[in-house]
Amino acid sequence: MKRFLARRLWQVIGTAFGVITLIFFLQHLTGDPTYLLVPETATKADIEALRKTLGFDRPLIVQYFAFLKQLASFDLGRSLVQNVPVSTIIASRLPYTLQLAGGALLVACGIGIPVGIALALFRKSPIASFLSSFVLAAQSMPTFWSGILLIMIFAVNLGWLPPSSTGGVQHLIMPSFALGLLSMATFARITRTALLDELSKDYVRTARSRGVPTGRLLLRHLARNASIPVITVASLEISNLLAGAVIVETVFAWPGLGQVTVQSILARDFLVVQGVVLLGAFVTIALNLLADILYSAVDPRIRLDGARG
Repeated sequence: MKRFLARRLWQVIGTAFGVITLIFFLQHLTGDPTYLLVPETATKADIEALRKTLGFDRPLIVQYFAFLKQLASFDLGRSLVQNVPVSTIIASRLPYTLQLAGGALLVACGIGIPVGIALALFRKSPIASFLSSFVLAAQSMPTFWSGILLIMIFAVNLGWLPPSSTGGVQHLIMPSFALGLLSMATFARITRTALLDELSKDYVRTARSRGVPTGRLLLRHLARNASIPVITVASLEISNLLAGAVIVETVFAWPGLGQVTVQSILARDFLVVQGVVLLGAFVTIALNLLADILYSAVDPRIRLDGARG
């Protein structure tokens, strides 16, 4: 187990360093933000003075190593536009994004996994046909379109829910469904495929021939054996939810990290964009590491194979 974890940790460190490097250089290739921070009447001398103050006059490689030094001390720098620490901006917006991602994950798992189980167990019934149509419709709609559609139906026409902004639980319902529907379809399809694969195996036929009820078979054997692909999808979909929050937060005027990312990109606020993207990258890396650990807990053969490899 120790060798398995050590190998995964080295992979995580290498991936994190590569992501940090890629984010830094890509951000600096998008243009010089100095021109956006000075008034229209600024002279060339004023622009050069501001560029020197911000450190953009230094060679790119020097800026890169300075960035690594700051990052090592958990300093993300200060916003070029708002002139406040990037960590403060992220900390103020992060709770809203976590609420939205949590609600969307609840929709995705709470609906997707039971639907996938029903599609596998009752695949030849009318219920399966209806559920398949529902999953296909959810998979076909982009998040921005489902968000607008939900606003039109439940906020404008019916008046049941507020159309945007934050507040109580009622403000969270529509954004969570808009963000979680696509992931729900993915969970349903993967769960269905994994269960159908398990249902075709010999131990299931043997258990059924002995009269083991389907519910008991599902809880004791099928759920555990089919959980590996579901864990994989969960680690990927949580990352996708954080990325998809950019669109949903814009549609619903939700004041999370997605909204501040769009604003920072338009203003070329390098350090805020870097901070948000780095946070998302580290969350993705951590989720993949957690998925590897869960694999080894569910199926010890994966741990042994990883240690030998």
